[in-house]
Amino acid sequence: MRKLYHFWISPASRKVRLVLNEKGLKYDLEVEKPWEQRDEFLALNPAGDVPVLKDENGAILSNCQAIVEYLEDTYQDVRLLPEDTLEKAETRRLVAWFDHKFRSEVTENLVEEKILKRLMRTGTPNTSAIRAGHHNIHYHLDYIEYLTERRNWLAGEDFTLADISAAAQISAVDYLGDVPWDQHPGAKIWYSRIKSRPTFRPLLADNLPGMPAPKHYADLDF
Repeated sequence: MRKLYHFWISPASRKVRLVLNEKGLKYDLEVEKPWEQRDEFLALNPAGDVPVLKDENGAILSNCQAIVEYLEDTYQDVRLLPEDTLEKAETRRLVAWFDHKFRSEVTENLVEEKILKRLMRTGTPNTSAIRAGHHNIHYHLDYIEYLTERRNWLAGEDFTLADISAAAQISAVDYLGDVPWDQHPGAKIWYSRIKSRPTFRPLLADNLPGMPAPKHYADLDF
């Protein structure tokens, strides 16, 4: 059986889970706490981070985007990158936007400060970083609204890896209750469409021990 080593709140792990789900690929989940740096896990991925995918053919892959590209090239019944070269380039641009820009400006300042520091016991949250995350998220939600006012989905008419990448990051922040949905109704409509996809529902069932999600997190009519 295919196995994905992941951590619940990791957006990179969530992204791969969503791609596997969209492609209808069965897999087992193995929770990995990357800060423990287990020898057995480092043997799979010397970088020591999640996700890591062990495919049915025995291939072991690490790095979120490398895994996703492998899945896209190997399992083509459901395509998450457009065939048109310009549309594909736009999708990849937005993937990088959320994987890197959103992550550094929002996710690291909120999820890593509020959750990972507590789990790793590496000190108290940096209040300046948290304020920056709360400030920066508005810019990104505005951008989502700008895009979806002009397109059906983020990168164009079809649901793509761009939407998955954005939702993976935002869902981790939403687990904290830190997404100001009421101030961004257009972004909320886009996210509600994603939450309603059957492939997204396993993420809504995630529950970090001792850190329950807010009530709206799993509510499709939030």
